Amino acid sequence: MTKLSESEMKAALRELTAWTVVRDKLHREYQFGDFVHAFGFMATAAIAIEAMGHHPEWSNVYNRVTVDLTTHDAGGITAKDVELARKLDSFAARLA
Repeated sequence: MTKLSESEMKAALRELTAWTVVRDKLHREYQFGDFVHAFGFMATAAIAIEAMGHHPEWSNVYNRVTVDLTTHDAGGITAKDVELARKLDSFAARLA
């Protein structure tokens, strides 16, 4: 995996409208109706994450899940991070 170029990153952010770049990582905060839905999001996503072999930096506080994506081996954001962001958005939409 290679780090996305600036133009590739801009194109990805046009598609991933709720995501930003914070400290060279794709960043998003999800908010759910309650803890059960937030935890359900993480549990559902964990299966796909493990299958990808690409693990996020994430945390949960009550109804919120904060996610940061980066590919450490590439030194920044790669296509794999964008792919995972899309999957996470898909899972979150089902639990909204």
